[in-house]
Formats: sequence, C-alpha cells, structure tokens
Amino acid sequence: MRKIPEFKTENLIVSVLCPQDYKLLVRYENDNRSHLSPWEPARAEEYFSLEETQKRTMLNFDSFKLGSSISLVGFDKSKSEIICLCSFSNIIHGAFQACNLGYSISKKYQGKGLMFEMLQASMPYVFIEYNLHRVMANYIPSNVRSARLLNKLGFQKEGLAKSYLQIAGSWQDHVLTSKINQIK
Repeated sequence: MRKIPEFKTENLIVSVLCPQDYKLLVRYENDNRSHLSPWEPARAEEYFSLEETQKRTMLNFDSFKLGSSISLVGFDKSKSEIICLCSFSNIIHGAFQACNLGYSISKKYQGKGLMFEMLQASMPYVFIEYNLHRVMANYIPSNVRSARLLNKLGFQKEGLAKSYLQIAGSWQDHVLTSKINQIK
C-alpha cells in the first residue's frame, strides 16, 4: 500500500480522505449541499446519510490503496473541519498515464485562494508518485471560478465537449482542459 501523504500548506493540512474522516465529510457535504448542487450530479437524499458517506469513504480509501484514484481533503489546521476536497480519479497507466481531477470548496471559504493552495500542493505529488503525464479537468462554461483556478494552475484549454456530463439534472457542456507534467 502507498504511504498516506500529508502536505502542510500555509492554511491547510492536505491528506487522503481516510475511513475515520467520514463524519467530517457528512458535515461538509450537508453544509454545502445547495452551494455545490449546480456543479455536481443530482444526488438522492440517501447520498448525504451517515451510512452512505461511510461506505463511499471506505470505497475511496480502497481505490487509493489500489492506486486507481486518490481523494484528498484540505483540513483546517486542527483537522476538525474539511475546507476543500479534490479527487484524482480514473488513473490510467500504460501509454496514457493520465487521470481526471475534480474538486470542491466550502462556500464559507471560497475566494480565499485555498483551493489553489491545495491543488498547488497536490499536483506535484500526483505527477511524481503516480508517474502521470497528464491531469485533465473539465468545467461548465459558466463556472468562472473554475476557469480562473485552472488557468492559474497552468491548465490549458483543449476544447469544448457538448452535452458532456449530467450535472444538476441536465446534460451540460464542459470546457476540457489539461496540465502536462513538467516535473520529470
């Protein structure tokens, strides 16, 4: 099993979402349900329950152990609250050496540069530890904050995918971006 990473940034402690963190995740997801709903798939009520969150957290941790994805959490300095999340999923090796990036931040912490801080600390780890060549991130064209964040992180726009993902109950176009590993 890979060693569980922990990065200390100026304002965050970034680590893998571990099974014991599920109660913090329940609080984060429920506190931010309406804030995040325009940018996420429609969720059934049970998705937000303690039991389902515990199951999802365990599955995410199992995927980390297998090396197929890594879900990271940006905790406050006391590790008593989740501020932001990011997930490097669908990790593929071989000729592709790439993954998808998804992320979210608590409504009360947006606009403070914390998502940038988390991703800036996390990207080198994913590129080096997983030996990836490309990280792909996509956003709904109206999501100006995501566009600015990805641009600031050095992601390059690659195109527009029509009717790409079903988000908030309807098929949404997405701007496709990627960042190529420059660390090697």
